Amino acid sequence: MDTPIFDFIQKYSKSGVLRMHMPGHKGAGLLGIENLDITEVDGADSLYHADGIIRKSEKNASEIFGSNTYYSTEGASLCIRVIVYLLTDYAVKNGKTPLIYAGRNAHKSFINACAMSGTSVEWLYGENDGYLGCNLSAEQVDLKLSNADALPVAVYLTSPDYLGNTVDIEKIAKVCKKHGVLLAVDNAHGGYLKFLEKSLHPIDLGADVCCDSAHKTLSALTGSAYLHLAKGLAEEKLVKSAFSLFGSTSPSYLTLASLDLLNKELAGDFPAKLRKFCQAVEVVKQGLKDIGYHLLGDEPLKITIDCKDYGYYGNILAQILRKKGIECEFCDPDFVVLMVSVNTGKAGLIKLIETLSLLPKKRKIYETPPKLMKPVKVMEIRDAVFARKKIVKVEDALNKVLALDSVSCPPAVPIVVCGEKIDKNAIDCFKYYGIEEVTVVD
Repeated sequence: MDTPIFDFIQKYSKSGVLRMHMPGHKGAGLLGIENLDITEVDGADSLYHADGIIRKSEKNASEIFGSNTYYSTEGASLCIRVIVYLLTDYAVKNGKTPLIYAGRNAHKSFINACAMSGTSVEWLYGENDGYLGCNLSAEQVDLKLSNADALPVAVYLTSPDYLGNTVDIEKIAKVCKKHGVLLAVDNAHGGYLKFLEKSLHPIDLGADVCCDSAHKTLSALTGSAYLHLAKGLAEEKLVKSAFSLFGSTSPSYLTLASLDLLNKELAGDFPAKLRKFCQAVEVVKQGLKDIGYHLLGDEPLKITIDCKDYGYYGNILAQILRKKGIECEFCDPDFVVLMVSVNTGKAGLIKLIETLSLLPKKRKIYETPPKLMKPVKVMEIRDAVFARKKIVKVEDALNKVLALDSVSCPPAVPIVVCGEKIDKNAIDCFKYYGIEEVTVVD
């Protein structure tokens, strides 16, 4: 597997050329890597009009993933905006309603994309879900589509979710095809699923389009991501135009170089290393269960602890781990999410289980989070986002309509979606998760 982007950058950095172009560091600066940070100079290609080294590198990635694959240097968030645009465009071209059925635990970038595209959303709810999960079955999706007054252009799911739960993409894909509906998947946390002994990557399981973060569980730099399309879904020019519509005109070549180098790693012995590491993670998970920890989710590279079952609040357990030199991915009053990758290594897993095994198990905490009821939709997402708005204290938000999302990243899963009424239950949820102010329609 060649690395055309990295090779060009390396050659350019050693050429001694006088850089009379951006960036302003001119190849020398505070980090010591500025020599590799370039812009669209002659021969460097252009991400949104790729016909040279970037296009060649994307073709390498396409071969690896078995799809039409495109790079993002602005994370899966940019890919999600492109997905919503492509689905909306597909609906218009094919005389379909620009409506998407989406799992309720969608990332806020999906909601923002719907606001920008004017796409309508009807939410899908799983059973016994917190706001971070959406445990949908193929049977539930089939029933929903069978009873639809007007079929959506697509079903949009987030799998794996933030807590490490997955849904049966393969079965749901078959249901969608039966009804003539596209399936889109936010696979940001599952880029590595392609390289398991049996691929669990959404494209291989029948999805029409999905996005992966290349930095969450793979080795690329932060901001690296892929958009994967099943072959024949959309023309390359349209895809690139959509990226150009929503993305920065100054994509990071350091990020592109990391995606380029990642191709070589993925095409090498990475699958074998991953499978061996996943076995080691399973041993750790079983060891934690034997100690008495209650773990959630079935995603191979995520260890999610139900902390109250062990007698701790999640944010307290996270503080304890931090003092022991372990920084978690996410915590809230209930859970601690620990994300591992091949680069964690055996030593990292040993440190984790040794640290957790030294914590004494305490009396179970029976306090449960308020369960979010299905909020009432008052107006479309786009109308709420662009309405006159004001910021109010959560306790003053009763019966007001949310205008802008109020969650940070992570986890970036909204408790209430723009355009929905804030009821007493929603206020209880906001307070439980430490949200003190919200932006509402004025």
